[in-house]
Amino acid sequence: MIHDLLIIGGGINGAAMAREAAINGLSVLLVERGDLASATSSASTKLIHGGLRYLEYGKFRMVREALHERERLLAAAPHVIRPVRFVLPYVHGIRPRWLIRLGLYLYDWLGGKSRLPRSCSLRLSDRRLQAPLRRQTGGFIYTDCVADDSRLTLLNAMDAAQHGAEIRTRIELVSARREGNIWLAGLSDGKEARARVLVNAAGPWVAETLSRLAIDSTAHIRWVKGSHIIVPRLYEGDHAYLLQQPDRRVVFTVPYEGHFTLIGTTDTAVDAPSATPISAEEIDYLCAAANLYFAQSIASADIVHSYSGVRPLYDDGKADSKAITRDYVLELNEDGPPLLSIFGGKITTARYLAEEALALIAGTCDWRYYRNSKALVFPGGAIADFEEFLAQVHIFWPFLNTSQSLRMARAYGTLLHDMLHDVREEAHMGLDFGAGFTEVEARWMHEHEWARTAEDCLWRRSKLGLHMTAVEQTLFARWWRQNFEP
Repeated sequence: MIHDLLIIGGGINGAAMAREAAINGLSVLLVERGDLASATSSASTKLIHGGLRYLEYGKFRMVREALHERERLLAAAPHVIRPVRFVLPYVHGIRPRWLIRLGLYLYDWLGGKSRLPRSCSLRLSDRRLQAPLRRQTGGFIYTDCVADDSRLTLLNAMDAAQHGAEIRTRIELVSARREGNIWLAGLSDGKEARARVLVNAAGPWVAETLSRLAIDSTAHIRWVKGSHIIVPRLYEGDHAYLLQQPDRRVVFTVPYEGHFTLIGTTDTAVDAPSATPISAEEIDYLCAAANLYFAQSIASADIVHSYSGVRPLYDDGKADSKAITRDYVLELNEDGPPLLSIFGGKITTARYLAEEALALIAGTCDWRYYRNSKALVFPGGAIADFEEFLAQVHIFWPFLNTSQSLRMARAYGTLLHDMLHDVREEAHMGLDFGAGFTEVEARWMHEHEWARTAEDCLWRRSKLGLHMTAVEQTLFARWWRQNFEP
């Protein structure tokens, strides 16, 4: 079989490309050497946003594009994406008040007609929002969205598969060469794939993939490591904070998994695409960032989990890593069958990137292409009102406890009806591994979500690793190996 597209990489860009192409009726094969979203796409700050701070660098088009995509994604995946109010405390001496107010006005204006509230000043009456702060100096409120980044990547892949794409994880591209008008690719399982177009969506490894193919490129990548820490919840409420730092960076604190606060991110230039664990310097920076603002101080001993990812930013010549563009660049090589390489990009704009990329390929290959994914919902996303849907979950499966119902409703949306269609009582859920994680859910992850290891389940298909004890995680890993690993 000759595929129309062979996509290398199962991060958000590769999965979005697979979805866009499959929706247009093209035959797609996506290969990923690890798990879906196993690198950068599961190591974000979990935001779907326009990037307020990018206005400072004049990236108006990029921000506008991202804000419009934020609106589309919120409608298409309301189970894994939700609005959150962000508090931006004012600190004299970092940015003047008028500049912040102007930036928020532009942010609202660039977003156009939106279902989200407009920004406003932080009032004295907003005591709950100011109570956690060390100093109550006023500030601003605006609204963006938070998301489960790894599940959003997974939903792209699931939708692609439902439209006919073939998704193969734990398969690496070993070699590829042009022969006539097709690509012949050797894969790590010993099989050969044939495709009319090769898409290099390898993320941090995009340059390495080009080198393996012996393809010269004029584009260059800058690797920037972003690290995050997770601590016990710093404050009550479901709002987040954007904290301006003395070095003019910003740090977010976001309510996370009910019991925790996520703090990030750092911007550290590195010289390799693979992420190393968070450094002591990064921990000190993030703790100091939070301690500058919050009355409740934190230290490294309070960290319950941390993660790091390497962002493959297109090298636009900026010396300071925080100023490097977060925009994407598409490079098309037509020295034979087309090769499209994707440099940079953001989770928020992955669908739009896929549109632009497929339009570029279609123009080269003389394919008919329609931009028809804008209004399509993701699997599980046909929900008009999430609170009403959650109430239905309580009615259909009353034996699920409150936290379990909320977690599963957010993770699976209407797909819960498929997962639990035979479940009538708690005993039908199978083994209980702890923290509300049961056998029926684990088997769903294996059969429908390409989960192949216990880690895939506990840290990417879910974040249950944060809630389960070490003993529970060990017992689940043993069960998983006995049932699914050779």
